[in-house]
Amino acid sequence: MCEENENKDSEYIETTAIESGYNSERFKHLWFLCENCETLIYKKSLLEQKGVCAECGATLQMTSSERIELLIDNGTWRSINTKLSSIDVLEKKHTTFDIKMEEFIETDEQSYQDYNTSYQKETGLPDAIQIGIGEINGIFVALGVMDFQFMGGSMGSVVGEKITRLIQFATKNFLPLILVCASGRARMQEGSFSLMQMNKIAAMLHTYQKEKNLLYISILTSLTTGGVAASFGKLANVTIVEPNACIAFVGKRVIEQTLNQIVDDEDQISDSLFDFGMFDSMVPRALLKNVLSKTIEIYMYGD
Repeated sequence: MCEENENKDSEYIETTAIESGYNSERFKHLWFLCENCETLIYKKSLLEQKGVCAECGATLQMTSSERIELLIDNGTWRSINTKLSSIDVLEKKHTTFDIKMEEFIETDEQSYQDYNTSYQKETGLPDAIQIGIGEINGIFVALGVMDFQFMGGSMGSVVGEKITRLIQFATKNFLPLILVCASGRARMQEGSFSLMQMNKIAAMLHTYQKEKNLLYISILTSLTTGGVAASFGKLANVTIVEPNACIAFVGKRVIEQTLNQIVDDEDQISDSLFDFGMFDSMVPRALLKNVLSKTIEIYMYGD
């Protein structure tokens, strides 16, 4: 009876949202618009479906907090290094790209620090990643989850430093390491400082994997491109990818404009790339937690 009433309420709210033209500001706390089939999805139902559209089966983006809830056993998550925050190392104004004019335009309206602060207020996060320890089906792990909602998951100094400290913690405590990647690029507002994070993380992973012989699992989600895809995203002992995820080094438009040739949509989709052996496993989101725990058991405790 309660479920029937809830369904009626959902239908009423959906009808109201559609009739009013779906004002995203007014209804965004209740509804999510599927980017693939443009179906209006009740957010509570979407969370129950683990972020998978019931209409078309598309694997939709999740926040870092939602992913932690998906993977980690209830009551076992403990965040670490939560106080790190970016500074304006270049002391430059925020720069935007005008597609029509095809040029970068510098604006005096917002500094990088203000730009960063606006995302902190919007997401409630200090930067584009959450790190910590928790249990996956009773197994302690060190987990880092990138958040695409924070400046496109861009990798800056804080993201690099947090991942480095997480690897150090996992090495010291002999814990399996899992990094969930969701990033569009290195953070251009920090210049070469952001690119340096690739080398720093790779060096720490060498100690963790080669010298300590510990397990690192990388989970690539949509969208994973740029410096993350070119570094620690592909350095794992086991690389797992979500279905229908966009995985690439640079975007389709950049390749087409640079090389002057057409790039098929499937060329940067995980389903197609998996057939060519780019990943070890492609796992639906609903099965991911159990796959992770089984993989850790085999690697860490198998004969």
